[in-house]
Amino acid sequence: MAVNDECKLKFLELKSKRNYRFITYKIEDQQVILDKIGGPDETYEDFTNSLPPNECRYAVFDFDFTTDENCQKSKIFFIAWSPDTSKVRMKMVYASSKDRFKRELDGIQVELQATDPSEMSFDIIKSRAI
Repeated sequence: MAVNDECKLKFLELKSKRNYRFITYKIEDQQVILDKIGGPDETYEDFTNSLPPNECRYAVFDFDFTTDENCQKSKIFFIAWSPDTSKVRMKMVYASSKDRFKRELDGIQVELQATDPSEMSFDIIKSRAI
């Protein structure tokens, strides 16, 4: 499975320049390509709404939060979105390509696998970040 160079470049911009809040990726013609990019002002809700209900996606989300000690922090989440309603073949392709693609994105801090929106609620993201 090939990974389009644009995928890595946009991830580096998210990680170092914080130009984006999230990036979603999809597999098309045997390669991982960019799907959608969310600007720095977009929310977690904007991100979850951008995921298709019946298709798999990989996503990266830059989560800002405040610790109990009142420190501003940020963690980069890698989310493998594989809804139960997507095609079995699609789920298999995304599952088998996930680790290779994730290795291309240096700087992922938390990984999450979700098959429906409740598995990646804001509360779950927050609890995994702290």
